[in-house]
Amino acid sequence: MFEGGLNVDYFILLLAVLLLLGVITTKFSSRFGVPALVLFIGIGMLAGSDGLNFIYFDDPHLTQLVGVVALIIILFEGGLQTKWNNVKPILYPSLSLATFGVFLTTAVVAVAVKFLLDVTWLEAFLFGSIVGSTDAAAVFSVLSGKNVKDKLSSTLEAESGSNDPMAVFLTITFIELLTRETSSIFSLIFSFFWQMGMGLVFGYLFGKLAVYAINRIQLESSGLYPVFALSFAILCYGVTMLAGASGLLAVYVAAVLMGNNHLTYKNSIVRFNEGFAWMMQILMFAILGLLVFPSELFHIGIIVKGMIISLILIFIARPIGVFLSTYFSPFDFKEKVFLSWSGLRGAVPIVLATFPLIEGVENSQLFFNLVFFVVLTSALIQGSTIPWVAQKLKLTEKEKPTSPHVLELVSIGKANAEIVEFFVPENAKIIGQTLEEITLPQDSIVSAMIRGDELITPTGKTEIHANDILYIMANKNRLKTLTDYLSEQRVKQNSE
Repeated sequence: MFEGGLNVDYFILLLAVLLLLGVITTKFSSRFGVPALVLFIGIGMLAGSDGLNFIYFDDPHLTQLVGVVALIIILFEGGLQTKWNNVKPILYPSLSLATFGVFLTTAVVAVAVKFLLDVTWLEAFLFGSIVGSTDAAAVFSVLSGKNVKDKLSSTLEAESGSNDPMAVFLTITFIELLTRETSSIFSLIFSFFWQMGMGLVFGYLFGKLAVYAINRIQLESSGLYPVFALSFAILCYGVTMLAGASGLLAVYVAAVLMGNNHLTYKNSIVRFNEGFAWMMQILMFAILGLLVFPSELFHIGIIVKGMIISLILIFIARPIGVFLSTYFSPFDFKEKVFLSWSGLRGAVPIVLATFPLIEGVENSQLFFNLVFFVVLTSALIQGSTIPWVAQKLKLTEKEKPTSPHVLELVSIGKANAEIVEFFVPENAKIIGQTLEEITLPQDSIVSAMIRGDELITPTGKTEIHANDILYIMANKNRLKTLTDYLSEQRVKQNSE
């Protein structure tokens, strides 16, 4: 009993150390231009049995479980902050990249792996399927805070959020073809379209349900709203997977729908899930680092073959997938080059690499080590140079000012008012008008303004400038009317 208690305490201590080191390494990540996921993986490898020998870990089942839960939370947080107005114009090329682009990348990598590793065609295509998709966690992390053009960053985020079904479908298909002689190709094709189609349907339904429930329910504490919102994401994944569809796609779609509608305590929901997503990234990549043994990973054979596969993936397979799948898109040559370079691999390929390990597929351990090496090289080579490449290709834009302030009315479930934050864009129609001249819904009042670093106490004569941040107190029942009014002003201005 005493020993068990010590084991529990030891585990909790190590968990705390991993989280602390993970948070601290983000400072080094931004300073040295190294993607945070590489440092998180490094922490796991250092703590493992081939490092400081703090933890011996070789459980692919638990790794898969932690990876899937982490991806749910990361996709949910990414979807909440995805702007539909940015995604809508590039929706079709993003979906083409997420389906046809993944298939093309898989095929090119498979041809290289077939001759490089001397494996069967099915095994080669299995490997190609595992590394064929980009990773949402890596893409969201690397692009966060970068001033890459909205059209390109939105395309990469939408692609990484929606290409998991194709990668999972291809991986499971080739595992079944390798292990089960009775698999029907027609049933597998039907399974893909079912996963994609019903994933979209379930995501839309759960997103609508979540928006309705969050805005209607009166909880006793504002701190419960983020938990309530996250519960819909997890429920969405579980129900969708039980229906045989893509749970990760459904979560992303639901989150995008929720993030682009008014939600009670939206700031609290977004900030909570942002912190939670960071925590899950740290844990997920650290556990992935624990699962690999550096003595096997950095073997000369793995290094040479892994580097060849990585170079083929980065310079041949990904560009072919991008240029062909976006042939009819509005992207120009430089933009397609940037999309090709930004095809980051991360947690998804490593989690998918545990599938053949669990199924006992021949060469699965070799594939896992090679996939891990490919992810590391992709993160180091591509992830650390994305901002530089964007600047060289002149695909950056003026950095948008963001609000460093979060103000929200704390409620115990009885107050019928809320303070919402509105950032005044440069093309807003209300610019130049005074607060007396704009028409806010009844029971709404601008209670504070922030201009740069200055806090302004507003009066009726206060003029609205571009990039101002308005804090508006409004009746909860009229929040939708308020946001619709403010959005309508922007739409009218754009159309003019």
